[in-house]
Amino acid sequence: MATIEECRAALEKLSDNMQGAEGDVRAAAALDRSVSCRITDLDVTFVGRMTGGRIRVDDTLQGPPREKAQIRLSMKGDDLVALVNGELNFAKAWGSGRVKLEAGLRDLFQLRKLL
Repeated sequence: MATIEECRAALEKLSDNMQGAEGDVRAAAALDRSVSCRITDLDVTFVGRMTGGRIRVDDTLQGPPREKAQIRLSMKGDDLVALVNGELNFAKAWGSGRVKLEAGLRDLFQLRKLL
């Protein structure tokens, strides 16, 4: 089971990857939205903002998020680490329910370019 530190490091790596993206991926990463990433097996939620082509984690909360972010992810810690490391396909994980992504329809269309 991934630790809180490993999950935070995975989010930082994802942010770095987004920063270096080009084309449609870079445009999708340029959204300015509140973000939460709930790690179900650790019962923690990382909250922050997607802005300037990066994900900025502002806080780590015990339990579910207190406020509804504009972009919400939910998964196990091991799945987050595997996704960021390229060992787990997002579309398959999302389709099987291992990863949950919730956002407004317009944001989902933009985010699909990232995923």
